[in-house]
Amino acid sequence: MTLAIDVTVQRGATSVSARVDVPARGVTALVGRSGAGKSSVLLAACGLLRPSRGTVTLDGTPLFDAQRGIDQPPHARRLGVVFQDGRLFPQCSVRANLLYGERRAPAGATGPQLDEVVELLGIAALLDRRPHQLSGGERQRVAIGRALLARPRALLMDEPLASLDAPRRHELLGYLAALPSRLNLPILYVTHQMDEVMRLADRLVLMADGAVAAAGPALELMSDLTLGPLVGRFEAGSVLAGTVVEQLAAWQLSAVEVAGQRITVPALAAPVGATVRLRVRARDVALQREVLATSASNQLQGRVLRVLPREAPYAAVELALSNSDRAGARLWALVTQRSVDTLQIRPGDAMVASFKAVAVEGRAAAVHDEEKA
Repeated sequence: MTLAIDVTVQRGATSVSARVDVPARGVTALVGRSGAGKSSVLLAACGLLRPSRGTVTLDGTPLFDAQRGIDQPPHARRLGVVFQDGRLFPQCSVRANLLYGERRAPAGATGPQLDEVVELLGIAALLDRRPHQLSGGERQRVAIGRALLARPRALLMDEPLASLDAPRRHELLGYLAALPSRLNLPILYVTHQMDEVMRLADRLVLMADGAVAAAGPALELMSDLTLGPLVGRFEAGSVLAGTVVEQLAAWQLSAVEVAGQRITVPALAAPVGATVRLRVRARDVALQREVLATSASNQLQGRVLRVLPREAPYAAVELALSNSDRAGARLWALVTQRSVDTLQIRPGDAMVASFKAVAVEGRAAAVHDEEKA
């Protein structure tokens, strides 16, 4: 089941026009700076904002069609929506809030049962509490559970972590990451936080100035240096796809295989065999012609794909780390133009890219199940 959004929304003097396709499996992240038009697209999809033109279809069935005069009300669209503030009923217990969602499900609709949702979101201990007795992260988990129990045909989330502090955001990200593998429905996730995209997204739609600037596989777009200015404070770099191959507990490090080569990073809370994404800033990567004895424990061999001039005195060099040249196996280095000239770096050259283990840290590492997409 695919959710297809192709609308123009007028909000005062601002016009937002976007086409966003949300596949049946995995998470599609709608990303951009504040004011880019992300939430307007989501509100138009769920029926809370009427577009001036365009269509919204679910598996080919029109939910909105300006030309044909079709505009299903929000409840008839059967889209689960989660906002920043949860919007729980304050006078009701957690159990009652969840059961409200279940009562909204059409007769015969398939989807997760109460016990399954409670287990998935870890809220069994909260069932008898009222919303004011919950933390922000707990309220959001209950809001997600209520939306799921309505048996939605797609799940839309509008910056659900925006109001949470860092520990609660990290906690809830773990629950959100488990949803795609447990639920067979399209998920549209609106955010301007790229660490959330790192952890959750399979596809990325980047918005700027009320329009779609780029769309495609998340790994590919997150490593596109030309898109950096559009996403704000997400410094230019690469996202590598790897597999944890060893936990080096004595040194509090993890060994990860990337494109057939082994690197070490600060310890990841992930078992051996887990698929991970690792972000490395371009400015933390150095280039050399051969493997050297150095404190930079990670030295990856690759082939130069391109050399791009940047703001003086810099240049960006992109390396393919494997013969497949696939997303997740490419690495950017930000060096001076002098280094490019001195080393005579040209497309096709074999190079070694080095960076310290500490260059991959904190939110730069994210456990991700690439098989769910």
